[in-house]
Amino acid sequence: MKEYWHSVILEEDFCNGCTYCLDRCPTQAIRVKNGKARIIAERCIDCGECLKVCPYHAKGALTDSLSMLSEYKYNIALPAISMYGQYDKKYDINKIFNGFYNLGFDYVFDVAYAADIISKYQLNKIKSKTVNGPIISTFCPAITRLIQIRYPSLIDNICKVESPMEVAARIARKKVKEETKLTDDEIGVFYITQCPAKITSIKNPIGIEKSNISGAISIESVFTKLLRIYDDIEVKSQIRESSGTGIEWAMVGGQSYAMGIDNYLAVDGIEEVIKVLDKIEMGKLKDVDFLEGYACVTGCSGGPLNVENPFIAKSRIRKISNKLLENRSSNANIENYDENILEWNKEIKPIPVLKLDNDFKKAIVKMGKIEEIYRILPGIDCGACGSPTCRALAEDIVLGRSKLSECVVLKRKEKK
Repeated sequence: MKEYWHSVILEEDFCNGCTYCLDRCPTQAIRVKNGKARIIAERCIDCGECLKVCPYHAKGALTDSLSMLSEYKYNIALPAISMYGQYDKKYDINKIFNGFYNLGFDYVFDVAYAADIISKYQLNKIKSKTVNGPIISTFCPAITRLIQIRYPSLIDNICKVESPMEVAARIARKKVKEETKLTDDEIGVFYITQCPAKITSIKNPIGIEKSNISGAISIESVFTKLLRIYDDIEVKSQIRESSGTGIEWAMVGGQSYAMGIDNYLAVDGIEEVIKVLDKIEMGKLKDVDFLEGYACVTGCSGGPLNVENPFIAKSRIRKISNKLLENRSSNANIENYDENILEWNKEIKPIPVLKLDNDFKKAIVKMGKIEEIYRILPGIDCGACGSPTCRALAEDIVLGRSKLSECVVLKRKEKK
């Protein structure tokens, strides 16, 4: 299997072997061995749960820096929609966006405006009933990868419409190429990101061959820089073009609200999303039209690379959206954008990382061994062995990642 690039990384020197991340990982991608955590790369979905709970800051996200702008003749900034919630109300978001010129960018595009466009296009998809219900949003790439790994039977439910981030990149890059006559290689497009899963989706795109985005710079790395220069920022252009509804994409429920639909589920927090996907897989939610699921609580306003508290950020976004009452409905005209701009063009395939063996007969044998070992284990899922559950330890033993002697409960019994 081709090695998968991940944004989420482990700084081993900072890890003290606690099991917070072990308990929180939704795909059981973490093991703690010899006092250090390690990530099973093929299972990781870059949801960032381990980043949020690690008290020793041993988990981090690989991001790009502003120094990368020097590699291009012309640079475009795409601030994530969650930036609307990062600054106190005394700071004007359009002025903040203009601050990116001071940081070395040549053009800034409002990603929330791309969300306006997608709202209309996605609504048409839902109305057309060409996709199995409920249609599942792809806005959160961690959820899409979770479906590839854990719920392959739901791949046909995925709405193959691009994210606002990628659509914004395509529109902005096309505009700049026409105006400057520069080539793609001469133009850098950088997403100002709230989320490690977004970074991974740029490096390993789902549904397209190559992303139009050159790199991703975290919001936390530019937040203070923009704050320091705020008084000196010259407002050169009106960058904020989105409606109030486009901005609400940063919150759970925002997509559905923007589309004006009622028969939807909006779920935040990876554990709750898993519960809902379980029900969909069992065929219990066929009467629902649309599911928007987010790995982070509150949606993208809760992304781990944001600065502000997720709930404060969410409140600010709602207030900004409400202020735009005169422009609450989007004026984006989707007739100007075709499928090449708005849709994926590659098939989405399952990622069979949970398979025990490519040979079906061998897989059956291994499954039997796992059951044998599991019956020996205490079944209390204490995590002291470094595997998240007793069943995971049994699987690790069969796959050669652990030994039965690592179960501390069995060891104590032997000593008695």
